[in-house]
Amino acid sequence: MPASELGRLAEIDRSEHLTRLYTYRCGVLEARAVDEAVPTWSAEGARSVAGMVRAFQPILEHGGRLVGAFDGAALAGLAIYRPRLSADVGNLALLHVSRAHRRQGVASRLTAEVARLARADGARRLYVSATPSNSAVGFYRSLGFEPTDAPDPELFALEPDDIHMTLEL
Repeated sequence: MPASELGRLAEIDRSEHLTRLYTYRCGVLEARAVDEAVPTWSAEGARSVAGMVRAFQPILEHGGRLVGAFDGAALAGLAIYRPRLSADVGNLALLHVSRAHRRQGVASRLTAEVARLARADGARRLYVSATPSNSAVGFYRSLGFEPTDAPDPELFALEPDDIHMTLEL
């Protein structure tokens, strides 16, 4: 997708019901039960579409790639690939799949495309800062991502509650 279409993120229904959240401490992934509703995009702030566009547009302006998955003309999901988080590490900077398209392989295909782009750039690992929900952590672990004891300092500072994970390519 052209970077100019990042605003189509508004088409994604990111809502979900959370029943488990994770923390990663001292090499151990710990789960705790929750009962939380995550709404679709906020009207303003960091979790609004405008806030997300502001946050991720610089990545696209500096060589990142916007990858979309479609159901006809409808946007089913999208990912952002950031090349060279470090010398041999690519970054899955963003992954969202609309609620109606989850558990249909969309996220797996988007992640596979980002991994392909990273390998083509010479990356040996793919890094993701995953929302600490059961759905996100479980998804990434099913693909072979593992929590890292050496998170990227910049991303960890931005998202200290996320589960920072890597995948060997």
